[in-house]
This record gives sequence, structure tokens and C-alpha cells, in this order.
Amino acid sequence: MGSPEPASAVEQAVAARIAAAVARREQRRSDRAARACRRVYGLAQRHSAKLRRLDDRDRATGAADE
Repeated sequence: MGSPEPASAVEQAVAARIAAAVARREQRRSDRAARACRRVYGLAQRHSAKLRRLDDRDRATGAADE
């Protein structure tokens, strides 16, 4: 660990494979986070749409009752 020595081709290949594996893992983590955000947003949108439909239906049946 004293002086920096030029890395052999094998060491460079190993380092490149490790770097690629780390990059893939980070990309998968980022993709999972993005999917989770989209899923939460989609659930909120569907829930608000359902509440809007229920409210519209209640107003329509309420108006018919009066």
C-alpha cells in the first residue's frame, strides 16, 4: 500500500466488474424508489377519483330524494 503501482489488466477488469455491479445495484434501488412513488401517487389518484364518484352519486340520489 506504499507507492501507487500500475494495476494489472486482471485487477482493472475486477475493478470494472465491481463498479458495474455497484452501478446496477444503485440503478435498481433508484428504479424501485421511482416505482414506489408512482404507485403511491396512483393509489392517491384512484382513491380521490373514487371519493369524487361517490360524492357525485350521493348528490345525484340526494337531489332525487328532495
